Amino acid sequence: MLKNRLLLVFFGLLWCGLVCTNVTLAQDAAKDTTKQTQATDQGGGGTPAAGGLSADAAVVDQGKALFDGNCKQCHAINEQVVGPALKGITERRTLPWLVNFIKYPQKTIESGDPYAKALYDKYKQFMPNHDFLKDEEVNAILSYVVNGKHDVAQTTTTATTEGGGGEAKSQNSGILMGVIAGLVILLVLVLAVLTLLASVLSRYLAKEKQLDEIDQELVSQQFSLGKFVRSQAFLGTVTFIFVALVAKSVTDGALAIGVQQGYAPEQPIPFSHKLHAGAYEIDCKYCHTTVEKSKQASIPSANICMNCHNSIKTTSPNMQKIYAAIENDEPIQWVRVHNLPDLAYFNHAQHVKVGGLDCTNCHGDVKNMEVIQQQSILTMGWCIDCHRKTDVNAKGNAYYDKLLELHGTSSKKPLKVEDIGGLECGKCHY
Repeated sequence: MLKNRLLLVFFGLLWCGLVCTNVTLAQDAAKDTTKQTQATDQGGGGTPAAGGLSADAAVVDQGKALFDGNCKQCHAINEQVVGPALKGITERRTLPWLVNFIKYPQKTIESGDPYAKALYDKYKQFMPNHDFLKDEEVNAILSYVVNGKHDVAQTTTTATTEGGGGEAKSQNSGILMGVIAGLVILLVLVLAVLTLLASVLSRYLAKEKQLDEIDQELVSQQFSLGKFVRSQAFLGTVTFIFVALVAKSVTDGALAIGVQQGYAPEQPIPFSHKLHAGAYEIDCKYCHTTVEKSKQASIPSANICMNCHNSIKTTSPNMQKIYAAIENDEPIQWVRVHNLPDLAYFNHAQHVKVGGLDCTNCHGDVKNMEVIQQQSILTMGWCIDCHRKTDVNAKGNAYYDKLLELHGTSSKKPLKVEDIGGLECGKCHY
């Protein structure tokens, strides 16, 4: 009996150790150990700059936003991307010439302007017209190019970043497994000591002459594996563990219905976000043009691809698929990656333009995704948790003044999305 109980205690401790190991490893794998520090591009000073360009911080910030949305996909300040580096551009041309060329590049080239023609001969492509920009917006872009703070171009390989994170995870896992192995060895030693004590006590009691029949039977009994396996304690423990595992499996399966985290379908044309959004720093809004003004972010049309690929990789087999789609006036059949149930309503403009959320909040680190995949779980609980934690972006918006005043009378905490109806069923369900 004593040995049976000792074995049950040992198996119970071993089971708890294994469960704790599984939970800890799962949490360790779920943590993101790589963090990146981004430098901020802000304008400086408030005095007029040479050539009629402003150094005012507000103008430079406006220029940065316009540059990121319209120019960054083809130009950088300190290095050549698709087009030339823009550093020192105001020293090469006058301000009126630059404004005219940015708004009407093809017209300027075809007019016979020698400098514009030389640019076309070197890069063999027309820059798209930017006639939708006002002159003051073009000036703001040039103000950012001249007076903004720009990072020196640096190339950081993803392999190095991932290697460092993988090494850290490997070290953490190694330490954890060492601790678990030590605990298992300690449990085995404890079991051996207890078994030895039980054996010594049994032999000592066996020599006693004044034991009654029940005690004598307990002392003289031998360990039987068959009896141990058929004992109620062992059967109850095994049954409990089995039921717990089945219940956990069923629960996990039920909660995973409709969840497509990690979904990365094959696309008709391979497209690397790591190359376009990461290496070339093409802004998300350049391809997903309606993300700030529509419920949908929009799937890029073929003509957006042609802004660059009319002269880049023109002989690639995958580019021929784009050309064929344009010639046949047919859309490219991209496969949707992020899917919400039909009963759920989500508005991109409301979150991106009004709420000021970054795309990475929901879509993850797209700049390092060779193949785009669903990174977030996108469940109702995930959305509700975000509404409970996110502060309302009320700065400079008079619409929220009264709400902020009312909220301040009852709470000192920041105004959250849930405080303005973010948890009401009708907000997200038709």
